[in-house]
Amino acid sequence: MKQIIATSLLFVLLLALGGCSALQSTGMPEQVTPVRSFQLSNYLGQWYEIARLPHSFEEGLIDVTATYSLRDDGGVRVINRGFHQQDNEYQQAEGKAYFVGATDTAHLKVSFFGPFYGSYVVFWLNGQRSYVSGPSTDYLWLLSRTPRISQAELAHFKQTAREAGFDLRNLIVNPGSVRQQAGE
Repeated sequence: MKQIIATSLLFVLLLALGGCSALQSTGMPEQVTPVRSFQLSNYLGQWYEIARLPHSFEEGLIDVTATYSLRDDGGVRVINRGFHQQDNEYQQAEGKAYFVGATDTAHLKVSFFGPFYGSYVVFWLNGQRSYVSGPSTDYLWLLSRTPRISQAELAHFKQTAREAGFDLRNLIVNPGSVRQQAGE
């Protein structure tokens, strides 16, 4: 638990320092466009992390989930949970997110500690899969409503991400999250 808190703090600090001079890094990569006509109510609930670019705040974690729910202040409660292989235990971090602009545009700012916020940009969404960017092409996630996806769905994610300028050479795919055959 201590490690996920420390790494979450590091993540937020890196986002804050890497993207702007203020305490927020709410920008996005040049070729990323947030989903329009976004409906937060349809996005709430649990998502499984299928793939991501590597970051110290998720180092050693597998079977990561993100659960989103409404906060009393109109924001979004974020619970990230994953299994840390070396420590042989689940770790969890709680954060909060708020829309950067219009509530029908999937561009939010998320914080796990204090005044430090980083971008959370949904740039592709079909109800079952979500492609998410941070403030730069160093941050990328493929989320799914189900713990497993097809190879074709992973290929679509990779193609879309490459077209948006992401370097996928170090992409981490969660073990067992991609079906070997479409019929599996």
